[in-house]
Amino acid sequence: MTLNIYDMISIQQLTFHYKKQQALFSDLSFQQENGSITGLLGKNGAGKSTLLKLMAGLLKPQTGQLAINGFSPFDRLPDFLSDVFMVPEEFSIPPVSIDCYIKATAPLYPNFGHGKMDQILKEFELDRKKNINRLSHGQRKKFLIAFALATNCRLLILDEPTNGLDIPSKSLFRKVLVSSVSEDQLVLISTHQVKDIDTIIDKIVMLDEGAIVFNKEVVNISQKWQFKTVVSLSGMEKPVYHEKCPGGYRIIQPATDEDESDIDIELLFNAIVNKANLN
Repeated sequence: MTLNIYDMISIQQLTFHYKKQQALFSDLSFQQENGSITGLLGKNGAGKSTLLKLMAGLLKPQTGQLAINGFSPFDRLPDFLSDVFMVPEEFSIPPVSIDCYIKATAPLYPNFGHGKMDQILKEFELDRKKNINRLSHGQRKKFLIAFALATNCRLLILDEPTNGLDIPSKSLFRKVLVSSVSEDQLVLISTHQVKDIDTIIDKIVMLDEGAIVFNKEVVNISQKWQFKTVVSLSGMEKPVYHEKCPGGYRIIQPATDEDESDIDIELLFNAIVNKANLN
């Protein structure tokens, strides 16, 4: 199979394993165009962070083909590095002021928006003069997210971006993210905190046992499936998936034209993990 140069992310028959371990990915294939905020979901150990690191050029696959914006990530060419930004779950930042970090690092990104940076810092209530390492973990995370958005990179990779954020900051993160990205960008978010992103993602991709087992647009999911809570399962057509909850059952059933519902991503995730037929 050949890579599709029109896809921002193009992966074909990729294999990867850490030393002395079984293959985490074997014959993995995945394509994604720009213009969406995509949620990457999966159980612990499914390989989400590893896949993101492969896309960012931090790891090299053993076999297969991987291209981001037409570049092989592990070659780490300047034109690739200047158009991809990753916010990792764990990170380290030099002990300098926010202003110093921006002045030193922003020139690496030709499309960096200083006005956008100022606006997001204001919304996050971050002072340019503050030393980054004297900020709380949540404030440092907000700074790194602000910088990522200001780079205007075509691919933004966010690994557990809401970890360490309090409830008001999570709400602000969603607002800032949606207002800051353009249609020619792709934002790929990996998270266990599915409720933190359920209102902002356009697409859901799920990784399980080294393969992409679910890959659908949110609008298509809501048109095909209905998510609701019922008191009892008796007297109704058997849902494709259900689980007990306080006051009754959370269910997934075929949608009708008259009655669409919001997607319950947590319930959808559980259904996929439990092999419910959602094709």
